[in-house]
Amino acid sequence: MAAKQTEPTKDKKGTKPSKNAWLKYSEKQKKEVFDFAEGYRRFISDCKTERECVNEILRQARAEGYVDLKDAIAKKTTLCAGDKVYVNCMGKAVALFLIGERPLEEGMKILGAHIDSPRVDLKQVPLYEDTEMALMDTHYYGGIKKYQWVTLPLALHGVVVKKDGTAVDVVIGEKETDPVVGITDLLVHLSAKQMEKTASKVVEGEDLNILVGSIPLAGEEKEAVKENILLLLKEKYNIEEDDFVSAEIEAVPAGPAREFGIDRSMIMGYGQDDRVCAYSSMKALFEMKKTDRTAVCILVDKEEIGSVGATGMHSRFFENAVAEILNLCGEYSELSVRRALANSQMLSSDVSAAYDPNYPSVSEKKNTAYFGKGIVFNKYTGSRGKSGSNDANAEYMAKLRKALDAHKVTFQTSELGKVDEGGGGTIAYIMANYGMEVIDSGVAVLSMHAPWEITSKSDLFEAFQGYVAFLKEV
Repeated sequence: MAAKQTEPTKDKKGTKPSKNAWLKYSEKQKKEVFDFAEGYRRFISDCKTERECVNEILRQARAEGYVDLKDAIAKKTTLCAGDKVYVNCMGKAVALFLIGERPLEEGMKILGAHIDSPRVDLKQVPLYEDTEMALMDTHYYGGIKKYQWVTLPLALHGVVVKKDGTAVDVVIGEKETDPVVGITDLLVHLSAKQMEKTASKVVEGEDLNILVGSIPLAGEEKEAVKENILLLLKEKYNIEEDDFVSAEIEAVPAGPAREFGIDRSMIMGYGQDDRVCAYSSMKALFEMKKTDRTAVCILVDKEEIGSVGATGMHSRFFENAVAEILNLCGEYSELSVRRALANSQMLSSDVSAAYDPNYPSVSEKKNTAYFGKGIVFNKYTGSRGKSGSNDANAEYMAKLRKALDAHKVTFQTSELGKVDEGGGGTIAYIMANYGMEVIDSGVAVLSMHAPWEITSKSDLFEAFQGYVAFLKEV
């Protein structure tokens, strides 16, 4: 049973009034919260890359009756209310559509999250030997504190595509019988100069080299340890050194997500930014068997590096999918595409920074997110003077408040820290460019962008319930 949480200490501006969601649950409801969180814990334990996420999302979507839009196009299927289709964008982004009763031109109800997370990627030519030790060169992905990634057990996840087109999935370090790899750090006894550096320089990007082996291959005179690693990769995966050029391999924290806290009220795991919102958004859509307006769940790649590229939100893959669906609904025109997008409402489902009692100075208590206080709405993000922000309309927020209250969803509002402390962004502003109404909403996270992040099970569940309320009411 979860212990009661105390309210934050008041400061000169007072505290944010809201109730802890745990206090409203019956024992039956609490079990439902824990059961939902367990499904999520397994999801983030098994899905540590965008490709792995898409594979699992599509597996679940097919079980719910979703079919590939490509097949519908090939068969010239006429889409009708209640039909379910998905779009798989290069195996790294996906969009799920539940066709509504009203014309698509009247707009959609969209949940959008991202499934990429900060990590360390192998370079195209990664493997080398130095003093009879085999290492792999990396390039970090997204905003990380580089010093957090040393002395951790890491696993290698990804795909190697051979010249004949054969794709080989690689996962090393997740089974109990697997070895792990990792990045070493300088021992404290010799780190006097290192300790004088600023945190951003303590570990440099080019020093995030992964140690992968130390046994020389018998009979080899040159780079014998590297050759032994290549032999092992050849035996297990039938890949050659040149195949790294056409590979996408990510180094991520090894091991499953865990229940966190003596009361088991939280989850610690890798990649919760933003898979905590992706999972709850997907599950919310699956709750819908029919809808007045078309309901959509978009789960995209590349948000952590600016939403660029063919699988990021800046690409046209979603817009193109809407055009194809309009065509199969017998409603297509260039104008209808524009109207469908402009008339839509969206929740940009992304995480928010949770108040941390260890670091109170960066937060303004009335306008920050707390564990246990439910789904978080960020009317704006950006930095300093709201730079780079989508700033949602008050009218839209009012509609959402009404929907959440109707479904008894616990919610809170937040900013990403004090005005001049920093900031961040999401995919919200990109979709708002179509003229649709968009607001950021999601789950509060502690230790965001660290190898292991922490979320509250109650906030996860309230986010799921909030997304369901949005799809049913807005």
